[in-house]
Amino acid sequence: MHASPHDPYVRVRGAREHNLAGVDVDIPRDALVVFTGVSGSGKSSLAFGTIYAEAQRRYFESVAPYARRLIHQAGAPSVGEITGLPPAVSLEQRRSSPNARSSVGTVTTLSNSLRMLFSRAGRYPEGAGRLDSDAFSPNTAAGACPSCHGLGRIHETSEELLVPDPGLSIRQGAVAAWPGAWQGKNLRDVLDALGYDVDRPWRDLAAKDREWILFTDEQPVVTVHPEREAGRIQRPYQGTYTGARRLVLRTFSDSKSPALRAKAERFLTSAPCPVCGGGRLRPEALAVTFAGRTVAELAALPLTSLAGILSTAAAGPDATETARVLTGDLVARIGTVTELGLGYLSLDRATPTLSNGELQRLRLATQLRSGLFGVVYVLDEPSAGLHPADTEALLVVLDRLGAAGNSVFVVEQHLDVVRHADWLVDVGPGAGVHGGRVLHSGPPRELAGVEESVTRRFLFDREPVPARTVREPAGWLRTGPVTRHNLRGVDAAFPLGVFTAVTGVSGSGKSTLVDALVDAFTGREEGAGQEGGAGQEGNAGRKEGAGRLVTVDQRPIGRTPRSNLATYTGLFDVVRKLFAETEEAKAHGYKAGRFSFNVPGGRCETCQGEGFVSVELLFLPSTYAPCPDCHGARYNPETLRVRLRGLTVAEVLDLTVESAAAFLSDVPAATRSLRALLDVGLGYLRLGQPATELSGGEAQRVKLASELQRPHRSPTLYVLDEPTTGLHPADVEVLMRQLHGLVDAGHSVVVVEHDMDVVATADWVVDLGPDGGDRGGRIVAEGPPERVAGAADSRTAPYLARALSGVAPQRS
Repeated sequence: MHASPHDPYVRVRGAREHNLAGVDVDIPRDALVVFTGVSGSGKSSLAFGTIYAEAQRRYFESVAPYARRLIHQAGAPSVGEITGLPPAVSLEQRRSSPNARSSVGTVTTLSNSLRMLFSRAGRYPEGAGRLDSDAFSPNTAAGACPSCHGLGRIHETSEELLVPDPGLSIRQGAVAAWPGAWQGKNLRDVLDALGYDVDRPWRDLAAKDREWILFTDEQPVVTVHPEREAGRIQRPYQGTYTGARRLVLRTFSDSKSPALRAKAERFLTSAPCPVCGGGRLRPEALAVTFAGRTVAELAALPLTSLAGILSTAAAGPDATETARVLTGDLVARIGTVTELGLGYLSLDRATPTLSNGELQRLRLATQLRSGLFGVVYVLDEPSAGLHPADTEALLVVLDRLGAAGNSVFVVEQHLDVVRHADWLVDVGPGAGVHGGRVLHSGPPRELAGVEESVTRRFLFDREPVPARTVREPAGWLRTGPVTRHNLRGVDAAFPLGVFTAVTGVSGSGKSTLVDALVDAFTGREEGAGQEGGAGQEGNAGRKEGAGRLVTVDQRPIGRTPRSNLATYTGLFDVVRKLFAETEEAKAHGYKAGRFSFNVPGGRCETCQGEGFVSVELLFLPSTYAPCPDCHGARYNPETLRVRLRGLTVAEVLDLTVESAAAFLSDVPAATRSLRALLDVGLGYLRLGQPATELSGGEAQRVKLASELQRPHRSPTLYVLDEPTTGLHPADVEVLMRQLHGLVDAGHSVVVVEHDMDVVATADWVVDLGPDGGDRGGRIVAEGPPERVAGAADSRTAPYLARALSGVAPQRS
């Protein structure tokens, strides 16, 4: 044998992506490398924006130019040189598209194997012909139930839903399902032209007329003569009528707007398809069984149960060789998913219902079966959404990837993962302009000597949770019995005026329980009066201690670059008014709208206020360049002549929150928003930073800041879903100060949480489990943290006890 000529290090020189300050760093291959640092420090810019982006760029260099045109390509990273870089596979946390046909089975391709098993080894009815595997898929024409088109449910409506107040006339808005503004007026005018009485109370119209108006599939076209309005010339036009039922169903199925779909859903009922019974398949496919069950029944089982049934069937005396081979492969592939703590999921579970962390782990399971070696896996916070018990299983899987001859680069904040690393790259010391430097690149233990590192304190200076006085509840919110997903008749009580943490392993039912509380609370608030949901949950018994509900999740604050920090918080409204009040603006007659980059007038029309233009380079990656006219400023020259205290509106948008707080310190309306953003640790973000560049944790803190800036008149219940996901322990400290501050001010906070350091500071803990899926769904312990830490049946207890004592685990 002879020594390998390859450099054992990935060597990065002159990385300047985002806030990286010309970073030079050497990172070993064939190791578990963790990149850490506070939020916004630049760790993702180094791991994903630089190292992975360069690996991807080099791969595309080997692809034929014509093929490159068909592939979405990222731009080249801003880096001087990278040597020793192997091919890379990225596993980022991406939000799934809201596609009801995408499921756990399709993401992992396990559905393909199950369909093949039924096609080749299923038990067919006597005389039935063998079916191709596509016949067992609800996503193909050959397999989908013709009644529900493979969705398993049908949506329908009724006169009572479409017309909630029959005492109103059509002109008064009796048909509540109609759209507003001109579209609704058009439908009314068309009916008037067709001869229907639009001024008569709905209940007084003939039954056949009511039936036609709501449920007709006809689409007659008539000439409409609009009513004359003073000062407006309205000419006759050809108007088309669409029945209310048809309009609602079309909006629900086709609209890209979540708001319009949600409105349409209010007028619909959902029920299992009467033809397939919710099985989603044609009758001939549902007539085939394996192990005594249909493919739909097996797809609905938790993966752990499915693997057990398949293994038993394969070991039976009647099993054919084909069945043994196919089930053996399927069970092995299910094993990689259950290893990652996802055994509670079923193959038919829709991906929009999964968390980002669950989706990433499903993709990781697929990679484990691929058998690749010699590549760099770049993972984005794989522990997100994981209970400490599940994190231990994750570490075993990461070690397996490395043992197979791969390099594993992980962007991670979870301290257990950081301690487990072979090599640690700590980026910082702060965020934004205060970060962008590599403070340490080496074994984790050597970070103890890096005084500048914020991470060092949390790794090496842990102390027991200080003694504190647990707050006494001011009252209780009760919900139940809750029967939803894996919860079966669960009654729960949440104390008011305190900080409550809901814990449990992945899939134990904690988010489901909190969702039930929110639904019941909201239903009462809207005067629903009846039991929540489908009659499965009781009302939440509300007290004076919770007159208002605020939920703060990690969904994006906007899906386009036009939405940003300033627009979402309302701060930009204040800024635009300040510019409109300057002497220069008044002299030219400019109003506040002039300083918006979203509407014509003051914006640059070349880039339509985006600040950049896309340059299509055919077989090279499309690149974005500053607008040739405004040079990235977003506004036209006339608007940019107006200055506020020496700065243009474009320059104000380029300020960080920290700088803007000093610049606008004498403007109370602006100070309130900026102080709230500083208080949640977002001082490093720019006011005009696009919403698409914010992480889930940053988006959640922006939402919290927007809420904190409002005056609190009544006691409020705040519900947060894993608020510490993606946050460095230093950022968690900042966030917890705000949440405990809310409780001290008389509000109530409920968090779904896996961070045991956070749970240890709670006043009350509700722990679900003991496991996920069918083996979970019940409350196993509740009370102050010290009580839950001693619960015998709780999988959370040992980790919570460790956090309370301040003892850090040792690297295995």
